[in-house]
Parts: sequence; C-alpha cells; structure tokens
Amino acid sequence: MIGQILQAAPVMVTFGSMAFALVVGVWAFRKTAGARATHAIWRRRTAELEDRVARADSVFGAHPGLVVVWDEPPFNEDDNGWGQPKIFGSSVALASLLRFAEATDGPDPASILMEGLADYEARSSSGEETTLRRRFQDLMQQGRPFSLTIIGPSGRFLEVDGRAAGTQLVVWLSDSTIRGLEESGARGRIEEARRVVSKDPVAFLDMLGRAPFPAWRINASGRIEWANPIYVKAVDGEVLDNVLQDQTYLDAGMREQTIRAIESSAPVSETRIVVVNGRRRAMEFLIFPVSGGAAGIAIDQTASEEAKADLKRFRRAHDETLNHMAEAVVVFDRSKRMSFHNTAFTRLFKLDDAWLTERPGHSQMLDRMREKRLLPEQADYAAWKADELARYDDSPNDESPDELWPLPDGRTLRVARQRHPLGGVMLIFEDKTDELALKARYNTLINVQRATLDKLHEAVAVFGANGRLQLNNNAFEELWGFRAGELEGEPSFDDVAETCAALFADDRVWTDIKGRVTDPSPQARKQVTGEMRRSDDRVLTYLTRPLPDGATLICWDDVTDSRRIEEALRERAEALEASERIKTEFVEHVSYQLRTPLTTIGGYADMLAHGFAGELTDRQKEPMSAIQSASTHLAKLIDDILDVAAIDAGKLELDLGDVAIADVVGEAAELVAAKADHESIKLEVKVDDDSGLLRADRNRLKQVSMNLLSNALRHVDPGGHVEIGARRADEQITLWVKDDGEGIAPEQQARVFDRFSRGERGGAGLGLALVKEIAQLHGGWVELVSEPGKGTEVSCHLPLEPRGRGVPPELALMGSTTAKLSETV
Repeated sequence: MIGQILQAAPVMVTFGSMAFALVVGVWAFRKTAGARATHAIWRRRTAELEDRVARADSVFGAHPGLVVVWDEPPFNEDDNGWGQPKIFGSSVALASLLRFAEATDGPDPASILMEGLADYEARSSSGEETTLRRRFQDLMQQGRPFSLTIIGPSGRFLEVDGRAAGTQLVVWLSDSTIRGLEESGARGRIEEARRVVSKDPVAFLDMLGRAPFPAWRINASGRIEWANPIYVKAVDGEVLDNVLQDQTYLDAGMREQTIRAIESSAPVSETRIVVVNGRRRAMEFLIFPVSGGAAGIAIDQTASEEAKADLKRFRRAHDETLNHMAEAVVVFDRSKRMSFHNTAFTRLFKLDDAWLTERPGHSQMLDRMREKRLLPEQADYAAWKADELARYDDSPNDESPDELWPLPDGRTLRVARQRHPLGGVMLIFEDKTDELALKARYNTLINVQRATLDKLHEAVAVFGANGRLQLNNNAFEELWGFRAGELEGEPSFDDVAETCAALFADDRVWTDIKGRVTDPSPQARKQVTGEMRRSDDRVLTYLTRPLPDGATLICWDDVTDSRRIEEALRERAEALEASERIKTEFVEHVSYQLRTPLTTIGGYADMLAHGFAGELTDRQKEPMSAIQSASTHLAKLIDDILDVAAIDAGKLELDLGDVAIADVVGEAAELVAAKADHESIKLEVKVDDDSGLLRADRNRLKQVSMNLLSNALRHVDPGGHVEIGARRADEQITLWVKDDGEGIAPEQQARVFDRFSRGERGGAGLGLALVKEIAQLHGGWVELVSEPGKGTEVSCHLPLEPRGRGVPPELALMGSTTAKLSETV
C-alpha cells in the first residue's frame, strides 16, 4: 500500500503543479485585464488628440497667411521688441511675408516680421492713414480691433486684422501673392507629412527622440514615463531604463512645475540654471498638461540669458556714462514713462528726487516743468504738448531737429530728441546760456575789430596758414589800388602780391613775406619789419606779426609825409644846432668883451668912492653908489649868462664835496643882512639841527641861496619878512626861502623859472632859471608855492648823493659805490 502511494506521488505532484499554474495564470490574466484596458483607452485618446492637433495644423497650414498669437501684451519694460508670440501658418507664407517686410529670417521670425511691418504706410477701413504699430498699441491698451491694408514695396498689399481673444491678442496676416500653385504643392506635401505623423504616432515619438533638446513625459503621480536621448545624456544617465528606475530629474524644480501645470491645466514656463554635462546652462522649462499627466521640453537659453545679462550690463554702463555727462539726459520708454534721468537733469531743473523716482510720465513731467516755469512760454500749451507727445509715433527714421528753449528765468537750453534704441524717446538738454552770451560778445568783438580796422589809416591784411587772404581793411585796398570786390573769395597771397607788384616789383621782398605767412617753422614765425619805396615815390614801412591761430598779420604804413617831415626836422635841427653854437660863441665872446670894460668901470667907481680923486660931496656919493650897484648887478648878470651858456653847452661840471647846508645858508644870510636892514626887512634863518651834510657843489649852493634871497628882498615891501632855511627828510635836503611879499598870480607861476622872464614881479629873468638849472645838475628839483597878496615860497629839493647830469661820471660811479657800501655796512 505504501509502495503504491510512493509510486503515485510524482503524478500527484505534477498534477498539483499544473493546477497551481493554471490558477496563477487565471489570476494574473484577471489582474492585467484592467491595465490593458487602461492602456488601450490612453492610446485611443492620444490618437484622437493627435488627430485633432494634426487637423488644426492642417487648417492653419491651408490659411494663405499667418496667425500671430500673444499670450500676454508684448510692450512692457521687460521686453525689447514684440515679445515672443506664437506663429501659426505655412512656412511658405512666412517666407513670403518676410520678403514682403524686407526682413531676414532668425531665431524669432514672428518678432522680426512684426517689426519689419510696423512702420509701413497703411490705411484703415475708414480710409485713415496710420501704421500697424499705432493700431496694435490701441489693440493692446484699449482692446480696439482693427483691419488694415499695408502698402508694401513694388505695389504689393497685405491685409492685416487684429482682435482680442480673451486674454490673448491675435493678428491675422494674409498676402494674395502666396496663393499660387507652388505654395499649394508645398502645403500639400506638408499636410501629407502631418497625416503620416497622425497615422503613425511611433514616427512622432521618433521625431521627439531625435530632437536636439531634452523632452520627457510625466504621469499624474509625478513619475517620469518617457524621455528622449538628449534628456538621458543631460542627466548623465547611461540608458533610459536607468533614468526611469532612478527617476532622475533635470533639476529639483521640475516636480513642482509639473504639479502646477497639471493643476492649472495650462502650460507653465520657467527659466532655471541647470548643470548639464558639467556646465552651467540656463534652460527654459516648458511643461504642459497632456492626457494622463504632463509633457515637457527644456530649451537651452544660455546664449539668450547671457545676451540679456550683457544687455543689462550694457544698459548699466550706458546709464553710468549718461550719468557722468554734463548735459541733462532723460529717457522715456514705450509707455511714455520715465525710465532714466541723470544727475545733470536733476541739477538743471531742480526737480524733486522723490517725485522722479516714481517714474512720472512724459505728460506729467511737462506739466510739472510748466508749473515751475522751466518751459518756454507757449501761446497754446495744449497743442505744443500734444506735438511733443506725438513724437513717440514718428518713424524711427524721422529726424527731429534740435531746438533752443528760451526759459522765463533767462536761460537758454538746447534740446535734442532722438528715438531710444530700446524704445521710447531720449531727450538731451544743454545749457547754452553762457555759450550764446559768449558768442554774442565774440561777434560784437569781431564787428568792433572790423570797424576798428576800417578806421585805421594803416593798411592791414591777415593771411591764413594756407596762404589765403582772410581779412583786410579799406585802407589796404586804397593803398595798393584794388578794385571793389577784387579781394572777395579769399584770394591767395600770390594773386594779391601780383597786383601789388605793379607798384613795388621787388620779388625778393614778396618771397620773404610769403615765407613768413606759409612757413610754420619757428625761424619763419617771427616778427619782421621793413621798408618799401614804391614806383610812385611813396615810402611804406611794413610789419609781419604771427598770430596765435597760425595766421599772419601784415601791416603797411605810408610814411612818405613823415620822412619828408623828418628830413625837414633834421635840416631844422642842424640849423638850430648851428644857431645855438653861434649863440653860445656870441654870448661867450660878448660876455668876455663886456667883462673887461665892466671891470674897469667898477674899479674906477670903487676908487672914486674911496676918495682916490678927492673927497666926494654928498651930491656925488649917491650917483657913485648907483654906479657901483649897477656895476655889481651887471657883473652878476654876466656871470649868470656865462653859467647858463655853460649849462646849455654841457660844460658846467659840479665841484663836489661834503657841504654843511647850515653853513651855506648862514653865509648867504650874512651877505644880504646889511641890505635887509637898510630896507627895514626882517631876515630870519631857520635850519634844522639834524640837517647834516650832503654831497654837493658848495659855491653853487651858495649861488642858489643868494639868488633866492635877492629875489625875495626885491619883492618885499619895507617892514616885510623873509625866511631862509633847510630841513632834511627822505634822503634829501630842502633849501627854501619864504617871503610875505606881493606874491605871484597863478597865470604867471608857470613862467617864473623861464629864462629872461620878467612877469609881473619884474627882475632880471635869470636868477630863478639858474636856481632851477643848478638844482637839476645835482639831480634835484624846484617847487614854487605862491598866492597873490600872501607871499611866495621857493623850495629847492636836493638829494644827499648827487645824480644829475652835472656830476662827473667817475664821481657819480664813486658815489654809487660808496652808497652801496654804506647800505651793506
């Protein structure tokens, strides 16, 4: 029994195993039936969606133009152009429209196309002239739809319609010229390819697999279900299975972005820094919801981000550069709001910094500046303001000329406007007040100089470094006989010299003058003078003077009359010299001839007065005294005449020595004391105790004292008063004589010291003249103070060390050396 059981055991095990396998198979079949059904449903829905996309693309491809769609308005401060719109339509239509706009293809053809069409001449449905840029701004800001006909080159027309679709902006572009057979064939081929793709999803997946950017699919639970080879390579995975097993994401933000895309049922785009293949790259992640989860692609935007960073750095550098400019600069963006202003702008207009940081609009800034009287006065401010704001709509190629703004505060500003490269308008203000004032003064100075030159009797011509005449006056034309208008147009030096050579033909002189004009070397650029004797017997002197700007001034002066006068004066001087010589010789001869009989007369008169021929009676004494007095006066007069003649001949030299001025004054007073007592005149001597010594000719100082005392006694009535004195001050000694006589009238005072001048006071006419000459020989001078009825004071100022023309040269040198030694000690 046991044996039978053991023999049946293998059979039972085999049947048991088969039953177990059957049960497991049934169980597995039932478990996988749901997954297969779900997978079949997903594939069917995917095929339906792909078919719908293919049909929509076919419809767009059949459209004879393009459809451009913006998810958000493009004109804001972050975008530099038309944004990044989506473009739908055939590639043939895109190529045709790019040719229409004369634009080139690029990474963003939609923006390039819109910018190319923005400023073409266009006409609205109502016949109004406008541009696509203006109408699109109205659509963006006010939601106003438009229909335009754009007139392109070669007479081609483009129909453009713009509408708002919810939060999106849509523009339809169509060109009738793209409806030809060639385009139809091309579109047919594209549609056929799309149908092949829609019928063969594997081909579509193969296309994504070969895409040059990472692409992936994630299910609703957040797990990666598929990725292309570029994705696998980007995450350093060896094969796709490893990536799916490890669930390796490109970066940590993918999961969160996927959840947001699924929850919002809308595409989500973000740009993040990712390390790909060991390098930091800026990747734009675009994740969009699909059936059963989400799909995504990552586009390398490193170059774009670097370009943006470079642009930001450039803008910062640009702003820093503008901030250091002396001119005031303010920039308004496309929305007419202030985007930049430099320090000079704040300083020029003194606007509130806090208000400027709020980025006011252009209109607000104009209103604020008008309130502060920082704008020119306008009769119609509203119209003027509208013209200013209309500059945003002008074509970029329209040039706006500079303007001058005269402000109410007296300043004048130069205003330059230009379209900013990043959009908007840039205004540049420059304070021209000082420059205009300086220019006005310069023009006035030039006009004054021209008028002054025309008033000169000298002929003046200015030649530039290029040898051409730049400026001349009327005297130049008259002197050299130029006809009216002959010197217009800046003639060359050779042409001018050719005309002048008719009167002065010395080529050497003209060649030398030309070298002074055109040769820039320092040897030639020197002042030169010369003389010309022309063929008409006129004598000219000329002068060439280099000017700081490289030009050369040449001046001619007609000295014909002067030379004739010089010749006459020379002859007259020679005649006067001969006359003076004859006069001197005559005076010396006559004085000598007079002195001999005068000595005899004086001698015999003295003998008779002392009783040589017997005692004189009282009646005889008075005539004899008169003879003696006249003889003495005549002898003094002859001495004075001889001294004056010696001074004129330059033969009178001083006998210098140390002289005590007090002794000289005392001796002179003693000699005239008797005469003063005889005429009842009070004579008083006033000499300062510190008068000291001076170096002078003692006899000549005594002669000066006597002449002054004699002149004073002669004009003082009996009972009058005469003073003689000396004082020392400021390295000089003053010898003075004062009387209380009749005085001298003002009109006579200027001739008192002239030779042989009697005036109202009478006298010989040589006493005071000789006093003046002797003082000047010592290097001094004479002063007269007089008032009619109150007396006269004559002062003779003498230096302590003589330095006049009467001092012998060797004594003058010795005196100066002694003075220097004294100063050193």
